[in-house]
Amino acid sequence: MFLYGRLDMGNNIKLPLKIYLQDYAGDYGKYIDAVYAIFERDFIKSKAKFGSHSLGMKINPLFQERAYTFYHMTHEGEDEGNRIPDLRRCECLPWARPAVENAQKWGLKFWRQSRSRSKNRVCIWLESSKYVKDDYFIILEVRETYVLLWTAFMAKYSNTTRKKQEEYEKWKNSEGKNINTPDELIELIQSDIKKQGADKSPLP
Repeated sequence: MFLYGRLDMGNNIKLPLKIYLQDYAGDYGKYIDAVYAIFERDFIKSKAKFGSHSLGMKINPLFQERAYTFYHMTHEGEDEGNRIPDLRRCECLPWARPAVENAQKWGLKFWRQSRSRSKNRVCIWLESSKYVKDDYFIILEVRETYVLLWTAFMAKYSNTTRKKQEEYEKWKNSEGKNINTPDELIELIQSDIKKQGADKSPLP
């Protein structure tokens, strides 16, 4: 069962309705099947795009016969083998594709995110508004010739959004000063990846 309709976030941002466990009478098995059906529709059967770049994903290792990226977008925990379902992530999964594809049109903040595991990630921030009190973040992983949908999560704590805002402003005032579109951001990161590869190549 899909729930149709639109949630008005203001600023001309209209999102699909969330999907709730109670919509399935509290039956978690039916619920997670329905959440996965949305993920499959939005990211597997057809490719979402960030700018002109189609998004791939990490399929293996499968988790409960489902794509590994789905596991990351709907479960939480530091232990990769024992992440637990996060109902808030599940509820907002219908928002992921619209936010990615309309990031520029809707004026969402997006920027390069550096972490210990990767300096080539993109964070897309669907901010809360006076209509909906949720902050939703989608993370992409950029590789030299392609882009992966990586994970998504909600802001659980008030300092999460503060830190993200500081991170965004720091990037926008430095490397991102002249980056205004998804394609410009992806091309910047991929160019850096290529340079890093060239730097590691043996001299002739």
